[in-house]
Amino acid sequence: MKTFRTAVSALVVCAALSACGGQGGGDATPTSPTGGSSVTTPPGSTGPAPSTPPSAVPPTKRPPNGPSLPPGPGGDTLTGTVSQGVEPNCLLLDGYLLVGGPRDVLRPGATVTVTGRSQPDMMTTCQQGTPFVVESARPA
Repeated sequence: MKTFRTAVSALVVCAALSACGGQGGGDATPTSPTGGSSVTTPPGSTGPAPSTPPSAVPPTKRPPNGPSLPPGPGGDTLTGTVSQGVEPNCLLLDGYLLVGGPRDVLRPGATVTVTGRSQPDMMTTCQQGTPFVVESARPA
């Protein structure tokens, strides 16, 4: 009797897994594990525009005393005070998530100037800020 219950349980699990594996529907649209559409759209595709959470949209206006983001030939430059993010090891600079860079210079409370590139399509575990890949950093 125990063998029969084990076999039936295994059969139910296999059926459930095969039903989950076939949810793609045969089209080329990638889906998330929850069944929704992919958040990013490959370049050149004509699919719907991805929705962007409000926290991931870079601000269009900067406060007069806040960091500036002028374009430069080697990248963009941010200047301001580094703050701690909600997740461990996540550092923010006026709405930008600092990815990489020297951690001896980039620490919470430090006023710094960083050079790099904004990469809003980069996935991180920090859950806040627009990713900014740091190429160099120095105290301001």
